[in-house]
Amino acid sequence: MKFNFKAFITIFCSFLLVSSLAAIGEVRLPQLVGDGMVLQRDTKIRIWGWASPGEKIKISFNKKTYNVKADPDGKWIATLAAMRAGGPFTMEIDAANHIRLKDILIGDVWFCSGQSNMVLPMERVKEKYPDEVASANYPEIRNFFVPTLADVTKLHDDLPHGKWMSATPKNVLDFGAAAYFFAKQIYLKYHIPIGLINSSVGGTPIEAWISEEGFKQFPQYDGMIRNFKDTAYVNKHTRRQPEPKELREPDKGISGPKPWYDVTYVPKDWHKFWLPGYWADQGVKGLNGTIWFRKEIDVPASMTGKPAKLFMGRIVDADQTYVNGKLVGGITYQYPPRRYELPEGLLKSGKNIIVVKVVNTAGKGGFVPDKPYYLTAGGQTIDLRGDWLYEVGQVYPPPAKNTGNNDFISMQNSPTGLYNAMVAPAINYSIKGIIWYQGEANSGRAKEYQQLLPALIKDWRNKWQDENLPFLYAQLPNFMEVNYLPSESQWAELRESQLKTLSVPNTAMAVTIDAGEWNDIHPLDKKDIGDRLALAGEYLAYGDKNVVYSGPVYQSHKIEGNKIILTFSNVGSGLTAKGGDELYYFAIAGADKKYVWAKAIIENDKVIVWSDGVTAPVSVRYAWADNPEGANLYNKEGLPASPFETDK
Repeated sequence: MKFNFKAFITIFCSFLLVSSLAAIGEVRLPQLVGDGMVLQRDTKIRIWGWASPGEKIKISFNKKTYNVKADPDGKWIATLAAMRAGGPFTMEIDAANHIRLKDILIGDVWFCSGQSNMVLPMERVKEKYPDEVASANYPEIRNFFVPTLADVTKLHDDLPHGKWMSATPKNVLDFGAAAYFFAKQIYLKYHIPIGLINSSVGGTPIEAWISEEGFKQFPQYDGMIRNFKDTAYVNKHTRRQPEPKELREPDKGISGPKPWYDVTYVPKDWHKFWLPGYWADQGVKGLNGTIWFRKEIDVPASMTGKPAKLFMGRIVDADQTYVNGKLVGGITYQYPPRRYELPEGLLKSGKNIIVVKVVNTAGKGGFVPDKPYYLTAGGQTIDLRGDWLYEVGQVYPPPAKNTGNNDFISMQNSPTGLYNAMVAPAINYSIKGIIWYQGEANSGRAKEYQQLLPALIKDWRNKWQDENLPFLYAQLPNFMEVNYLPSESQWAELRESQLKTLSVPNTAMAVTIDAGEWNDIHPLDKKDIGDRLALAGEYLAYGDKNVVYSGPVYQSHKIEGNKIILTFSNVGSGLTAKGGDELYYFAIAGADKKYVWAKAIIENDKVIVWSDGVTAPVSVRYAWADNPEGANLYNKEGLPASPFETDK
């Protein structure tokens, strides 16, 4: 039989056309709509996606059928009837293709957002909460983590790739810790499936999370947002000019005949160093570069022949860590804890050598105090704090003057950048409320934050079309060095702006002034924060008006002679001075606004404040500092009072 090439081409092209049309006609769903999702109970549910223009889509769910047709742009949205909590259910979606979604729950969905402390995972706090991780068997608590994506130029239709994960000892390590503890407490109290959508990015300012419409009351941002619509402008300003190259001498720790981490290397004339600590405090002034640290330890035979773990606290900035000449780990920036797994057989009985190469480019380099520094194996530990040796491997010259583009746009730090890509695509998804943990990046602009946080709340409520959408947020915790004199504080100013946001209806704030760490902007105590946010949620979103959901909040004051008498809301069953009878961290000032430490006592659930040196007081501050260590005004339910200033 003669091969008909022309007929073959015709049939093949027809096949391609049919396949192409079928592909075009296939229904596509957004990332949030998938297996394992939690849908919001007791409200209309929106399911949406994309298809061919005019295509008919049928959705079958929980014994009901919904029909919808794609618009001329190929977009479609179906509104499902409100349902009670329950599941698991299956959803069938039929059009040119068939989609079957499994293990769907109906419950409460919380949109969790902010910067790094909202996204900080359970993996980072697993040593603090080992039992919480081991017991995290809650299949009805689900988490959807939104990967970072920023775009100032346009609204995105969909989120970056993600999937719903249920809380298991393995999966929970990827849950945001504060959000998980919040969800767990809510779940254990109400036994309702809980869905968490965690859309957070470390180090980001609040303005990146607000939509273009949300900036209408902020003319200072008009020009910037207008420029984002200019493709040429954006292309020019989102490409960094190369930094001028610095001429650096080679690192002596690796450029010599034998690297300094080699077990046969013999250090000569190395200097003593007390670990933990910073080299600027121990004889090395103003050095940016590389310093190598070395310690010999004796390991008993009982710790050998088994896996081990090395804890090297936190290091500023980057490190490479070696044990007996083998690289066991390294991190390129300062914030993560150094927790390095050592394989079985690496440790040996007797002398072992630990070498840490530390690289720092700005500020004080070294080992952060009050962090764990030890080696553990087989239930035994060796404390690594104490005398080490160090030697400078490389000194960086002063940075050359930057003659490049000084107007570089960071998409994830610019107005609308994160809203466009990480919030807008989720607006169709019905939610119970919002949890917000952010502010560190705005601490230098507290007065503006006092306007921006209410603006974000209003903006998101408008987008979700719910003017009463519950909004819970965490106040900034204590952080940085303790100041033992009354002083000004940007973090205190920011907390005051957060406190004033309580004037926005249907908001609640978790006070965290006792949950921070002086040496870590990412404190590990995420359980207290999550639990306090849950108390706020129980009161605000679940209508439990009997719960004491907040610590004392300053309400008003009156002046009587040389005393100022303070009145508080949220006193619960009474005010108390935690840890004793004396109140700490109250300061008082006269008309000159020069604050001095004051005496303070509790009397009839009011606080009376005075100082013998201030005869005509006008203002009081409480816990007004970056890190007001010792501030101890609480209610008897154990919740701390918010910092405040009466004149603000």
